[in-house]
Amino acid sequence: MTATPAAGDLPLDHPDAPDAPLRGGFWTDSGETLSSWLGTTDHKRIAVLYALSITLFFFLGGGAAALMRLHLFTPQGLLFGHDAYNRLFTLHGVVMVWFFLVPSIPASFGNFLLPLMIGARDLAFPKINLLSWYVFVAGALLTVSALLAGGVDTGWTFYPPFSTLYASSAVTLAAVGVFVVGFSSILTGVNFIATIHLLRAPGMTWFRLPLFVWAMYATSLVMVLATPVLSASLLLIVMERLFGLPIFDARLGGDPLLFQHLFWFYSHPAVYIMILPAMGVVSEVIAVSARRQVFGYAFMVYAMVAIALVGFMVWGHHMFVSGMSPYAAIVFSFLSFVVAVPSAIKVFNWTATLYRGQITFAAPMLYALGFLGLFTIGGLTGLMLASVPIDVHVTDTYFVVAHFHYIMVGASVSAFFAGLHYWWPKITGRLYPEAWARFAAVLMFFGFNFTFFPQFVMGYLGMPRRYAEYPAEFQVYHVLSSSGAMVLAAAYLLPLFYLAWSVRFGPVAGRNPWRATGLEWTTPSPPPKHNFEQIPTVSNAPYQYHPGGQAPAHGQAIHCGQGELAPEPGDRP
Repeated sequence: MTATPAAGDLPLDHPDAPDAPLRGGFWTDSGETLSSWLGTTDHKRIAVLYALSITLFFFLGGGAAALMRLHLFTPQGLLFGHDAYNRLFTLHGVVMVWFFLVPSIPASFGNFLLPLMIGARDLAFPKINLLSWYVFVAGALLTVSALLAGGVDTGWTFYPPFSTLYASSAVTLAAVGVFVVGFSSILTGVNFIATIHLLRAPGMTWFRLPLFVWAMYATSLVMVLATPVLSASLLLIVMERLFGLPIFDARLGGDPLLFQHLFWFYSHPAVYIMILPAMGVVSEVIAVSARRQVFGYAFMVYAMVAIALVGFMVWGHHMFVSGMSPYAAIVFSFLSFVVAVPSAIKVFNWTATLYRGQITFAAPMLYALGFLGLFTIGGLTGLMLASVPIDVHVTDTYFVVAHFHYIMVGASVSAFFAGLHYWWPKITGRLYPEAWARFAAVLMFFGFNFTFFPQFVMGYLGMPRRYAEYPAEFQVYHVLSSSGAMVLAAAYLLPLFYLAWSVRFGPVAGRNPWRATGLEWTTPSPPPKHNFEQIPTVSNAPYQYHPGGQAPAHGQAIHCGQGELAPEPGDRP
């Protein structure tokens, strides 16, 4: 099969790109009624349903964070009492972790792109895919109703004995909701694994898979293996609250630390459920933006698999102050340093991919570079927390808050926006205003560092997290952090407006405005219901932007995975 450019293949800022209303493709192929969407088994429509759902939860959780930062402008607090503040940060944590960060890239981009990237017409189990969305929505609504109606004051970790013996809030309903949402993750993971194993196009061998597909595969393994442990631990919380079973109650022979082991056995791998898909997105964006083959493709694959596997062995570093033996602490500390090695390999390989590349700083690339910066800072501070003496000093301080926000929010959300801007022309068939997108990318990077870097300083100086009041000596850091949060909120809101504008008024994209390789760019934009008129045959490795061992030269042929594309006048280099 040979990929040929469509007549509408114009760069994002090309003045001659035509204007037309959004029609066609999967948006209309199966009907335009509400029932046609709610009953769809098309993976692309289900991805859109997921995207709309997680966007709602993103702004709900983000709104709670904004209120927290407003409250902390003064040492005495501006808006809430202590109990209300506890319920607010629980709302923020639960919604952002389980209803946005965990499903964000796998459920949206993974659902949309996985069949397209491997040359399939749909996922292996389309009806299970739709079921996973309904399960996600049902569980999320249960939890959010608990969080909004009565509130939960335990924090997002639900630690006993507070959650089982003392909390008078709606802990049971919230835990049941998260328990239900776990099944959505398991269904999605099983579906992705089966699809990658069974539905690859002819010639699509394992080492011809795009790195985004490898990221989805590694993530799916983690979801399938780790999520049942979270579900079991939350079920035990519910059983102890409802039936008084002596599971975590030390007075009756239970062990409250057992819950911490179970919870973090899931929750540390869950960090990689958030970051591995982000790594896959960034790999795609950097390759096309530098017009370079990904440096060390095989090592990038092995690094992702290693992160997924070793990530199951490091949960204990969350419990260095919980009475762990010194010998166990040394082992977990060592393993925490080990898991950083494959992450470092990926950063070095991305940097090497940029070397001698013809780099274009379009919006997806700016977001991807923001990911690199934030992920590096988060990773280096993670090594500090893997060191037992430092961890003991900064445990339960804002240093930990800053660290995991740099990884889970800064890096993951930057990659999410990189992917959103990169694949937006493919999803909608429309182009967005590039200048606004670049401005939003820069604003997000600045706003995020403005918000969270001061938290490293005040955490190291001893400012504990989760406090509604604080000593006056920390006010300057809180004011900086709260001011940065307002900038960050603007950066998150801005794409909502210009992307919505582009759906109606943006120029038509054509099938491959980025001049990218990969099967998803050989289909029309937006893709039809069944993706391909005929299943393509793959004959080359991914990312063939130039001959091996050479830097790309402007105007040379671009080798695609299914043929060859010659650059046209006005195309991005």
